[in-house]
Amino acid sequence: MGKSVLSSIVKAAKMATIGAIKSAGDVGESVVQATRDMVCTALQGVTDVTVAAEESVGKIIRGAIQAASDVGSDVVKTARKAAYGAVKAAHETGADVSKTAVAAVRGSIEAAEDIGGDANKVMKGAVTGAIEAAGDISEETAHSVRDALTASIDGARDVIKSTYK
Repeated sequence: MGKSVLSSIVKAAKMATIGAIKSAGDVGESVVQATRDMVCTALQGVTDVTVAAEESVGKIIRGAIQAASDVGSDVVKTARKAAYGAVKAAHETGADVSKTAVAAVRGSIEAAEDIGGDANKVMKGAVTGAIEAAGDISEETAHSVRDALTASIDGARDVIKSTYK
């Protein structure tokens, strides 16, 4: 996937998230819905999250977090809600939920670095949101997502151990 396409994804995600936050006045469900819709569109018809699809998920999450920062909203809450929406979208489209969760958390970390935010706090929010969404799907899915995050994201194990004992 070309760099200009990925940049366009970030811009579209930012604009959609800014609109959702401004219209609802809150980061909560508006970000879940906006992220879910964008990730569903990106993953539509994809049965296995390819590298390009993973990049798209990460870019959507980055755009959402950058938008929250731009309008002064809580970026940790945005990371949590955006990761939640991405995982739910993966499940709805038949994509690999665990790979999507990892891509969402990586995108959150990159966004925190982009905006000069606390990457560890943002990562914790994204991990929490991804696991919450997976748990809403099934206990088996939650277990798979926890395993994938632990294996792929530095610091995820500590978040999971302290939150999901």
